[in-house]
Amino acid sequence: MLDKALVRTRDLTKRYTMGENTVVALDGVSLEIDPGSFTVVMGPSGSGKSTLLYLLGGLDWPTSGSITIGEDEIEKMDENLLAEYRRNRVGFIFQSFNLIPSMPAEENVSFPLRFARIPRAQRHARAQEILQKVGLSDRATHKPTELSGGQQQRVAVARALINDPPLILADEPTGNLDSQSGFTIMKLLSRLHQAGKTVIVVTHDPRMRQFATNMLYLLDGKVVSEEAYRKATENMTQPIVEQEEIL
Repeated sequence: MLDKALVRTRDLTKRYTMGENTVVALDGVSLEIDPGSFTVVMGPSGSGKSTLLYLLGGLDWPTSGSITIGEDEIEKMDENLLAEYRRNRVGFIFQSFNLIPSMPAEENVSFPLRFARIPRAQRHARAQEILQKVGLSDRATHKPTELSGGQQQRVAVARALINDPPLILADEPTGNLDSQSGFTIMKLLSRLHQAGKTVIVVTHDPRMRQFATNMLYLLDGKVVSEEAYRKATENMTQPIVEQEEIL
């Protein structure tokens, strides 16, 4: 029987060397994510959630362990295969948008198609179609500096969709937005999920829970239960007691 999971990791570890110190960003993470699911990964800063997303997206290599997307073992790919994987299999949405300032929205959206040698007319038509889906067809000729933060993030979502990837990865997609713009992006990601995309979002925003079919919690590079996560994060938010009050 074939494993139905689209995303599988086994004992996934990522370490960074900083001078004489070693930082463990992920520590033996094993997980499975089904196709067509909406997974929200929550964790405090430094928990390893963005590192996990970058590894799943083929933007970095693990120190050890395995990553399987479908039947492809990502950690065994060379640069050329990884580039093809990123171009055709995954759409990445960054917190900082990562738009090219000199390009209008349409060109930012269609830019990944250049690497696939898609003719200009087809790139234009596809970008217009995707911009309409995210409600920005009237902003196609506007450069990023002429767009609000929420509009820039919707352009970034459109760019992630341009190659119609089955897997959407979003790294704190509401982190730089006001509450209303952030909720608009959440609903847009939910619509993508409802249209059949597999969506994985790492976030601090508790509002994202309402759209999730699956929740994952990370602490210190490890997957933990919701109960353990709640206890740990409650302790993090406890007020600091002055020493004089303790004595």
